[in-house]
Amino acid sequence: MAHYKAEQDDWLLVYLKYLLFVFNFFFWVGGAAVMAVGVWTLVEKSGYLSVLASSTFAASAYILIFAGALVMVTGFLGFCAIVREDRSCLSTYFCLLLAIFLVELVAGVLAHMYYQRLSDELKQHLTRTLAENYRQPGAADITTSVDRLQQDFKCCGSNSSADWQHSAYILSQEAEGRRVPDSCCKTVVARCGQRAHPSNIYKVEICGMVLTCCLHRRLQLHFY
Repeated sequence: MAHYKAEQDDWLLVYLKYLLFVFNFFFWVGGAAVMAVGVWTLVEKSGYLSVLASSTFAASAYILIFAGALVMVTGFLGFCAIVREDRSCLSTYFCLLLAIFLVELVAGVLAHMYYQRLSDELKQHLTRTLAENYRQPGAADITTSVDRLQQDFKCCGSNSSADWQHSAYILSQEAEGRRVPDSCCKTVVARCGQRAHPSNIYKVEICGMVLTCCLHRRLQLHFY
């Protein structure tokens, strides 16, 4: 009877090891994915940073990289603990998992509490940027970012193409009669922004939505 119980305990130990190994593998892959998103944001989407409200949003990419690296290191420690069956490593691994879980919980609560306010502030800032800084002296980076944003996401303005009605650029002689920038056009050609018709420009109110979704995701993944 004692021999049977010992075999049963050994089988349970092996089962738990494999189960923890599988969990740790997906945990490690998740960390790698988060870090990859941070690197991709810095490499591919850094041009959008000039239209964001503060450096906090730019720092979020670095936070994703750091958080992903932390998860990967924790996952590696978990692999070592499983293979070596070291109780001290397992204890450290458990404490790190608990700490990451608690930070995620706090980040999730804060994201839920402040999401709407940050979303409104972000859209207001973007609308103000379109009106005051687009095509203005010393704002070449903002102009390039806005043009790229509108073309990449096939949109026009923060909430709609009507946002451009109060733009300093559109109201100036430099606009040459344009009602929206040429980057709003479905097919960009010289002075195509003079014809603000749905068949010619993007009417979808998506720029603000895209930035809002990006902010929401960043807040959720802030300490993943």
